[in-house]
Amino acid sequence: MPVIEHGALGAVVAVLQICLLDLLLGGDNALVIAMACRGLPARLWRRVVWIGTGAAVVLRIVLTALTALILNVPYLKLVGAVLLLAIAISLLADKPAGRTESERAEGQHDAWKAFTTIIVADTVMSLDNVLAVAAAARGSFWLLSFGLALSVPIVIFGSMAVARMLDRYPLLILAGGALLGWVAGDTALSDPALKAWVDRQSVELTTLVPLGGAAYVLVHARLARWLKRLKSFR
Repeated sequence: MPVIEHGALGAVVAVLQICLLDLLLGGDNALVIAMACRGLPARLWRRVVWIGTGAAVVLRIVLTALTALILNVPYLKLVGAVLLLAIAISLLADKPAGRTESERAEGQHDAWKAFTTIIVADTVMSLDNVLAVAAAARGSFWLLSFGLALSVPIVIFGSMAVARMLDRYPLLILAGGALLGWVAGDTALSDPALKAWVDRQSVELTTLVPLGGAAYVLVHARLARWLKRLKSFR
């Protein structure tokens, strides 16, 4: 009887851990979806969110199955970090609020761009996320499936809530881009090729590099937007 109680308690703790992890880790994904879909017409916005989220979950399943192999590949996270920086800069440099209604109405090219952005960014950010959920599942297929299934509504409804906040408070767009830059820096530091070197450095490095990533995104995006504006005057 005590063994059963212990097992039941362990399952409850694992479920709570997975719920908390999904809430915390799903925020980044919801942010990317909201920023990528910013400016799309309503008829495309929901479609891209649903299709992008579905594809992202499928990718998470594949990544979960290959976690042991993928996370030990050197330089993979470094490449992912560079991609995430590029995505963050692109999302900030683009300014859909300045488009005309006819440009918003067309939107097909933007929808495909948003979908691609969601897939690439979610893949990069899921490299560590799937490991955390898999660890919390403690080898249980059902708990792992629960964690993946729970991430779907969190990301979908979370992206909708974030999108409303971005429309209401445009300053949060800059904060979102900076956050993606921070995640990129943090991802780079956890690459197997750098881990041993990072461990030998000062503790401040784990803060300075993500902070540098955030600053780089803000400065580079500002410069890219300024260059676009300069070209439009010519």
